[in-house]
Amino acid sequence: MGTRFLNTELDGVLIVEPDVFGDSRGFFLETWHSERYENGGVKADFVQDNHSRSEKGVIRGLHYQFEHAQDKLVYAVRGTIFDVAVDMRKDSPTFGKWTGCILSEENRRQFFIPKGFAHGFSVLSDIADVTYKCSDFYAPGDEYGVLYSDPDLNIDWKVANPNVSDKDLLLPLLKAVPANNLFSL
Repeated sequence: MGTRFLNTELDGVLIVEPDVFGDSRGFFLETWHSERYENGGVKADFVQDNHSRSEKGVIRGLHYQFEHAQDKLVYAVRGTIFDVAVDMRKDSPTFGKWTGCILSEENRRQFFIPKGFAHGFSVLSDIADVTYKCSDFYAPGDEYGVLYSDPDLNIDWKVANPNVSDKDLLLPLLKAVPANNLFSL
């Protein structure tokens, strides 16, 4: 059958459905294969892997780095999340639009978010372990973002009472992000 790379409404943002080989003992899948993924549209040189654990109702994001922009490949190892990408490319016809997908240990999907997009997710299960590959290193001082509840974005995070960090609650609305902190095509 082969790994499937599904386009979304936002150019470059992909849903990846890897082949899963299972039997009575469990399963096996490749979560990264540089040649196969590049042929599918995931063109990134990943240099850092991250792992986060969060409880139900947590929203993380919406985050991006500007000078050290990152491609990300996100995967829910445990639990279920709603993963979101927001177009931060000021010249893009889809600037300020978002797309999202459910990632879970059951569907084993991955979400590829290229440079130029903000990223966030909400936790729908009791607990979720999320891993993601990044194409540049975390750079303190190069952290930017958009308020998760921005009414112009109108993202349905699929959680009733979000648990959001104080830091993320201070992020600006999209219309307040300075133009020099937005990407160009």
